[in-house]
Amino acid sequence: MTLTTDLDVTATDSAAPVFVPLPSDFYGLEAASLTGEEKALIMRLRHYLETEVKPVVNDHWARAEFPMFVVTGLAELGIFSLPYPETRPFASSAVFRGWVAYELARIDSSIATLVGMQHGLVMGSIAVAGSDEQRAEWLPKFARGELLGCFGLTEPLSGSDAARGLRTTATRDGDDWVINGAKRWIGNGTIATHAIIWAKSTEDGQVKGFIVPTATPGYTATKIENKQALRIVQNADITLENVRVPEANRLQKSETFRDTAAVLRLTRAEVAWAAVGNSAGAFEASLRYAGEREQFGQTIDTSQLIQELLAKQIANITSSIAMCTRVSQMLDENTQADEHSALAKEFATSRMRETVAWARESMGGNGIVLENDVIRHFADAEALYSYEGTREMNTLIVGRALTGKAAFV
Repeated sequence: MTLTTDLDVTATDSAAPVFVPLPSDFYGLEAASLTGEEKALIMRLRHYLETEVKPVVNDHWARAEFPMFVVTGLAELGIFSLPYPETRPFASSAVFRGWVAYELARIDSSIATLVGMQHGLVMGSIAVAGSDEQRAEWLPKFARGELLGCFGLTEPLSGSDAARGLRTTATRDGDDWVINGAKRWIGNGTIATHAIIWAKSTEDGQVKGFIVPTATPGYTATKIENKQALRIVQNADITLENVRVPEANRLQKSETFRDTAAVLRLTRAEVAWAAVGNSAGAFEASLRYAGEREQFGQTIDTSQLIQELLAKQIANITSSIAMCTRVSQMLDENTQADEHSALAKEFATSRMRETVAWARESMGGNGIVLENDVIRHFADAEALYSYEGTREMNTLIVGRALTGKAAFV
């Protein structure tokens, strides 16, 4: 099998775009996993990413600015709409949504994070913990990109221990709730119109979710500066001082942290897919570079050392795709448990760290220049490695499933 780095994305202008395999999909698993309708949307998405997004991401990454036009573009493609019956353009699989995350992250992991935030954490919170009326009211607005969301769980003093350590409180006051506390590392925090805020009720001590308009008095978002990974994502510190929201904005089925965990279970597998996509973007850049860079009178892709680095990269990517595919199939089958998505996230992000390092190594000193499209993936890998569950916490989730004994503390 000969890999090519020349992707003909122009074909996606037609009504029936021709599916083109990716250089990073060595076993052709994308084509084997998807229906014709899914392949057509993948190609329309790839065309949009290659022609509209890829040309600007390095500049936005360098300036740590978010290209707001992508919200409209992705909404028009129906990308935010995919998981939910109220909004989806067609019945699609979790495997397909995984490949969407892959395609997004191979161009830019910040854009993949935006989508994971919007249709996974934000819309997922409403889908899992909201009433039928809340689903009908809110999901279409987020799907169309009319509203942009963020997900407020992590706090300055609470990350992996959110189940027990949540300090943000919500106090019932008549028909309203009054929320006080702080959140940290909240993606989209400074650009979102609405936040899903998780807070502990002062009545029963249980965690509940709230849809909070970010223009509400007492709600303040401050951008976290000097971040050197996922620079396009607008992460924020959020403070909530007597933020008042009506009972109608409380997610009606959010009664305990188990409901929060159910949302995370939906999205953790897509984070694993995004990690593989990030690896793929770095690999494809290193493969392209190896075919163009000349040393000692020949391109470096004729070198045994370079070919070994490429082979190790593709092995990591291929094994991770296989694991992610099975985890997504289990989600479709309703057999996926926390430990299954945790293992996929831990494995894919660990292999990603190796892969992006080998991709950068294959370019020598040129690998640290943004225009060669590896160092951005290299830096972004550090954020993907940590968010939605660190490697250590995910291994403990797997360990608990294997032994029947929790070793978290």
